Amino acid sequence: MSTSIEAKTFHEWVQRRGLGAATVRGFLNLLEFPYFSAMVLRNFLYDSGVFPTHRLAIPIVSVGNLTLGGTGKSPMVAWLGRFFLDHGLQPGIISRGYGQSANGVNDEFLELAFRLPSVPHRLNRNRIAAASDFLNSKNADILILDDAFQHRRIARDFDLVLLDASEPFGHEHIFPRGTLRESTTGLRRADAVFLSRADLADETQRRRIRDRVLAIAPNILWGEIVHEPQSLLSIAKSETPLSEIHGKRILAFCGIGNPNAFRQTLESCGVCVVELVPFPDHHRFKPEDLDRLEKIACQKKVDSILCTMKDLVKIEHLTPIAIPIQAVLIKIRFLTGEETFQKHLKEHLTAFQTSRELLKTYYFT
Repeated sequence: MSTSIEAKTFHEWVQRRGLGAATVRGFLNLLEFPYFSAMVLRNFLYDSGVFPTHRLAIPIVSVGNLTLGGTGKSPMVAWLGRFFLDHGLQPGIISRGYGQSANGVNDEFLELAFRLPSVPHRLNRNRIAAASDFLNSKNADILILDDAFQHRRIARDFDLVLLDASEPFGHEHIFPRGTLRESTTGLRRADAVFLSRADLADETQRRRIRDRVLAIAPNILWGEIVHEPQSLLSIAKSETPLSEIHGKRILAFCGIGNPNAFRQTLESCGVCVVELVPFPDHHRFKPEDLDRLEKIACQKKVDSILCTMKDLVKIEHLTPIAIPIQAVLIKIRFLTGEETFQKHLKEHLTAFQTSRELLKTYYFT
């Protein structure tokens, strides 16, 4: 089976009509129940205190998902990192480290290293151990947990959840029948929910999503953001304006959780996406992948090849092909909720800054 087919299959089967698709969904329904039961039990054990939650001697902010796949966490982590730097704090980032290469880094690490070169980043499945490293090294005043909404061993001071406007509730089913990691009632644990890629939904759809979230968690902070294309970045890290690709024929590829969202982002730049080649999330690119892309580009007679920043950082070490590859740099733009969000964070800055004194104690409670 080709890579592109593998990447498409899940979303197609959960939505496709026909007897074959219905049979597959029936089988997935059987698998959904044990996963759902396990998540309900796990959350109950944390909520009741049977499973301990560790409060660390450093402020913790979490950015996470309710669903599998990409909702645009990295741009939000980058935004938070810059916010804390601008307000006199030294942030650190902790990620679980999915898809690490032999040298111990992954796509999120490389992307955030480009966006936030002065911010230390630890990849560790044991996030408590990673936080302990930060405490011992004294090189962070506040920690940002990346993709950590379902990680409940560490207590956090602020829990931010991103919902992707193109599929906010994971086809209404828990994995593997859908893409929900847990029930939507889990949003009650969050302090804020931001609808990412909000421009992919119209006003009525956004209002419907917001009303559903507020029905679950009435006091939650709500906001809407878009991932706005900013510029183009080459493998040599040189930036060029987006105007260079306006009206051009483009071959696109990506190894992210939501390939269709990337297509829509490119189309918003005024390009003609001749073909999008999706790879599995966190895909490790090989020379044959680039050879395949080059063949498709020649066959389709495209003007250039575009990918996401996460993909570009994973092909830097590969031999370049004849057709240049560029990434579309994305930045966050708030449609709603920015003022309230910043106000909320600023109100906590005094507490965050006093944590520097707490760091001297180096304890877990």
